Amino acid sequence: MSSRIFQSVIVQMKEATDRCLGVIDSEGFVVACSELSLIGTKLENLQGISGSELSDQFFTSGTRTYRILGSPNSRFDYAVFVEGRDSLARSICIMAAVAFNEAKVNYDEKYNKVTFVKNIISDNILPGDVYVRAKELNFVTDVPRAVLLVRQLEKSDIATLELVQGMFPDKQKDFVLSMSETDIVVIKEIEQGTETRELYQLADKIGSTINAELLVKTVIGIGSVARHLRELADRYKEAQVAIEVGKVFETDKSVIHYESLGIGRIIYQLPTTLCEMFLSEVFKKNPIESLDQETLYTINKFFENNLNVSETSRKLFVHRNTLVYRLEKIKKLTGLDLREFDHAIVFKVALMVKKYLNSQNIKV
Repeated sequence: MSSRIFQSVIVQMKEATDRCLGVIDSEGFVVACSELSLIGTKLENLQGISGSELSDQFFTSGTRTYRILGSPNSRFDYAVFVEGRDSLARSICIMAAVAFNEAKVNYDEKYNKVTFVKNIISDNILPGDVYVRAKELNFVTDVPRAVLLVRQLEKSDIATLELVQGMFPDKQKDFVLSMSETDIVVIKEIEQGTETRELYQLADKIGSTINAELLVKTVIGIGSVARHLRELADRYKEAQVAIEVGKVFETDKSVIHYESLGIGRIIYQLPTTLCEMFLSEVFKKNPIESLDQETLYTINKFFENNLNVSETSRKLFVHRNTLVYRLEKIKKLTGLDLREFDHAIVFKVALMVKKYLNSQNIKV
């Protein structure tokens, strides 16, 4: 398809110069030219030439001047050539390269599926245009798709993108996109009725493969299933929220699903001023800081064991009466009896709110 783009530009530029103008690929074959008879022929033996080795991306060979297409240090896929080795040939090369690069970028933005999907999740395309572009690309709009955000921790490796892309070979249905130095998005077409556990398994496989091959740790956020292309942007945001909320409330997990965040998701979206008010109202008698680490550990164990005194005392290796004494002490300090379900709920939410405020470096 690139040859058609290049040939279209050449036809428009033909009247501006009487020099022979064309484009070759990395093997030296002419893919577009003002002299049609040259198309398909091999002009030069250009093996070993790469954009990173060339000054200003220019080089000369035989009777022609060449300029690599693309950005500086980019891979040598195509080069524009002009007959002659003088300053005029160099100037024509520059102008032609600009025209070819712009035409190719515009074409890619309009017809490339990867760019199209990236524009959707980045909110760089109007909702009405999604339908038009999807039709142009023969893109199926209403099949379920999973959206996973893979974030590299501590260190990142440029090889991660290529590794993940290799795990999803169907380029027409699955898309692996680089969003930043650390973030990679996987959009995978899935079957109707795919269960959440299968998405966890997929995420686990991605994370373990990256860690095994590149020794890079990751955390993976999973959004809700997108039922339509227009939902991809929202599902991508959900995957981002899953990671951000997970940093606060699910620090021990490397895979976090947006739908499993529960009340943590609600707290994360509350204004910090409202959270501060809530804590001051709950702990009127004494601030939460009045509870030492041993007491907080006891409270968390009590919650983990569903407010069961006998089971919690067994897990803590203490006598049942010792635990009851501790719970009475907590009641005296805070006014909340954790053996009562309503009080326990309030206290649990308060602990989560405090944890959220700490993550925002807000002291209460």
